Amino acid sequence: AAAGKAEPCDEDDLQAAEELRIKTLMTGMAAMATEESGKCIYHTDYVIVIQHKDASKPVFQNLSTQLFKQSELSAEERPERLGAAQQHRRKVASLNKQILHKTKLLEELQAKCADLQAKCSEAKKTLAEVKSYGEKLDKELAALETIESQADSSILQSLRALVAMNENLKSQEQEFKAHCREEMERLQQSIENLKAEAVENGEEQEPNKIIEQQYKTEKDKLQKIRLLLARRNREIAILQRKIDEVPSRAELTQYQKRFIELYSQVSATHKETKQFFTLYNTLDDKKVYLEKEVNLLNSIHDNFHQAMASSGSREQFLRQMEQIVEGIKQNRMKMEKKKQENKMRRDQLNDEYLELLEKQRLYFKTVKEFKE
Repeated sequence: AAAGKAEPCDEDDLQAAEELRIKTLMTGMAAMATEESGKCIYHTDYVIVIQHKDASKPVFQNLSTQLFKQSELSAEERPERLGAAQQHRRKVASLNKQILHKTKLLEELQAKCADLQAKCSEAKKTLAEVKSYGEKLDKELAALETIESQADSSILQSLRALVAMNENLKSQEQEFKAHCREEMERLQQSIENLKAEAVENGEEQEPNKIIEQQYKTEKDKLQKIRLLLARRNREIAILQRKIDEVPSRAELTQYQKRFIELYSQVSATHKETKQFFTLYNTLDDKKVYLEKEVNLLNSIHDNFHQAMASSGSREQFLRQMEQIVEGIKQNRMKMEKKKQENKMRRDQLNDEYLELLEKQRLYFKTVKEFKE
């Protein structure tokens, strides 16, 4: 029975010791905040254990012994802990400074990166524009090469010679202008030097005459050079007009098409006008003949009764009628002859037209073969 009672007591003691250990741990955690002021957590736990009501029991005695040893060790290690805390704070401060420095450096790098990205975008845009301009130049160059391949070689050679001469004259003109400017600056500098020397030596009159004489000489030379330059400019303008007057192959083809269209329009207008003239002449001739016929019929009608009055007048009337009929027959024969002549003329012109059509067909065929 005594053994049975001892087991519950031991269990209660163990539970109380466990609660005390937990309490001491909680107290130690609270005391960690005041560790820098010199208080020892293990010493506080030791006092709590000694003052417990069951401190005479073996469990509490063992716990108090462990806490006393830990408090002594903690007292020995306190300076080292305080130095480590200060070192830790210094490390934290150093790391904070490094973080600020790295953050500032990161911001600078981000600004540089944004600037470089903007420059890269601008460079890409410029590159795209340059590529587009290059493609445009390639197309124009291909078109010029096509026109050059279609142009006449002799005309093209003469044009190249004229263009080269024009470029040479332009370069000579630029060099001559530059030389004139340099010469003018040199002369002005010489004039300034002579004036300065004259002022220093007190000889103003004689150098002035020399300068005026030199100025007149150089002015005459400049006038001659200007006349030469004007003559060169006129020659350049004449050559430029000659170059512009020589049509290219495409222009000649376009001129030919326009002349053909103009000829077709003129031919159609001429044909229509000629038809109107022919119709007018035909109707006018028809009108004349109808008027003659009406006059003849009126004359016959007016003189018929008078002619039938006597036999002599009747015979005279019949002779006149025969003469009129004979005249009509002669006129008819003349018109038939004229008709035959016009028909022969028409056939002849038709043959000539067919020959011209054949020549035109042969011409177009030859031109097509020549182009191929």
